[in-house]
Amino acid sequence: MKKTTLREILISYERKRDNADRSLKQRKNDVYKQIPQIKEIEEEISKVGLEMMRLVLKNPANKEQLCLQSKEKINELKTKKEDLLNKYNVPKGYLEIQYECPLCNDRGFLPNGKKCNCLKQAIINESYKMSNLCRMLEKQNQFTYDDSIFSEELDPKNGISPRQNMQLILSDCDEFIYDFYKDDDKNLLFYGDTGLGKTFMSNYIAKALLDKGHVVIYQTAFKMFEIIEEYKFRNSDKHLSRDDYENLFECDLLIIDDLGTELTNAFTISELFIILNTRLLNGKKTIISTNLSPAQLGELYSQRIFSRIFDKFKMIKFIGADLRWQNKRSSIQK
Repeated sequence: MKKTTLREILISYERKRDNADRSLKQRKNDVYKQIPQIKEIEEEISKVGLEMMRLVLKNPANKEQLCLQSKEKINELKTKKEDLLNKYNVPKGYLEIQYECPLCNDRGFLPNGKKCNCLKQAIINESYKMSNLCRMLEKQNQFTYDDSIFSEELDPKNGISPRQNMQLILSDCDEFIYDFYKDDDKNLLFYGDTGLGKTFMSNYIAKALLDKGHVVIYQTAFKMFEIIEEYKFRNSDKHLSRDDYENLFECDLLIIDDLGTELTNAFTISELFIILNTRLLNGKKTIISTNLSPAQLGELYSQRIFSRIFDKFKMIKFIGADLRWQNKRSSIQK
């Protein structure tokens, strides 16, 4: 991601805080017009606080007693204010500033200096925009799923029709979304030929979890290893490439698409193991999508990677005919 893009994201956080301030001022003015006593009480609370500070400076020995007296007075005023707000049915928290993210107060960074999840996701979302993934998620989600496009004809090899199979897969995906917050070592491996719905179901899950505020990264295997190489070997902006690299380990859900299409060598095999193993140890969930069978994965990657996948991933097989080719052929015939 370019530095200018990151700068624009941080500027958008400043705008969020400005909007929150303006919105609070507007809400306060609305309440003051209807309930003038509220403004009077708030001004009195400020006066009590200032008076307490003045007296403490004059009589530091009596600081504890003065603070206690001021606190009691302020609590009385706050109670009076709450009673008035309740009397006029003013919603709770209406006169408090309302940030989009209560964790970082729309600053993008937590008090400890680390990036807030909302900033991480904003950066990832910007990457989605640049890769057109946002558009894909709009088309492929829970509201656009339609199992009528899958054949009802029994698949003799699997003893089930593609439509029945997709209904079972949908149930698995919904369960994965519903139980996502649980520390249950539940990961998914989608496998089967091209055009059977693997990418759709990955997008289906990604959209649902993004909408719930989880940090989701969706990368092809080729792009994922490109990010790793960029961070480890190339003379790029180390700060930005490091963020991209660390996100592979830290995001709530990592979706690796088309595993097996990348150039496989000792480096990629080692890095894949490091990513999968670290995420498993940290309780982070992963979805892998591949055109290869489990047996082919075992031949292509080291045994320790395959055993990790086999032990900690639920194998989900997609069956049927290539829907992309069927759709293309239908459009040609029309």
